[in-house]
Amino acid sequence: MRIIAGTARGRRLQAPPGRDTRPTLDRVREALFSSWAARVPGSRFLDLYAGSGANGLEARSRGAETVVLVDRDARALEVIRRNVAGTGLTGDIRVVQARLPEELLRLGGPFDLIFADPPYAFEAHEALLTAIASTRLLAEEGVLCLEHGRTVDLPDAVAGLSRRRVRPYGGTVLSLYGWESAGP
Repeated sequence: MRIIAGTARGRRLQAPPGRDTRPTLDRVREALFSSWAARVPGSRFLDLYAGSGANGLEARSRGAETVVLVDRDARALEVIRRNVAGTGLTGDIRVVQARLPEELLRLGGPFDLIFADPPYAFEAHEALLTAIASTRLLAEEGVLCLEHGRTVDLPDAVAGLSRRRVRPYGGTVLSLYGWESAGP
């Protein structure tokens, strides 16, 4: 696992131990960030269930102004801190321990881009989407990307958010949501 582009391009990243985290494959991350190329510079980026922090660090490497990396697991947070140090990235990078989705309000916001990659055993995707919507964590023109397995059935609309695009990559799927009022 590595940073794909930007100022920290090629820097290797560590992954948390165990099987509770699902690192986003480099090719999936590259496809996502290619589609977000114009949105990332200067953005406020939130990485939920951050695991290694790879997605938030990719965003910072590509010019995101603010990055908040959130995980509940202390081991993951330690790996994230090592990865931040190892990339040499500086600026507004915050590492937060929080229970999700219960503690979303603590994270500030709104964020222009939100990436959420819950663990394999996660079964509350709709509750997470509802919590993000009700806390107004996503900016009005923002985009939320929820990574999930192919067998997970997500709603097309929930609490004012609508699914704009579904991108399958093997057994991994990226569902992209935005506010219904923001148009296509």
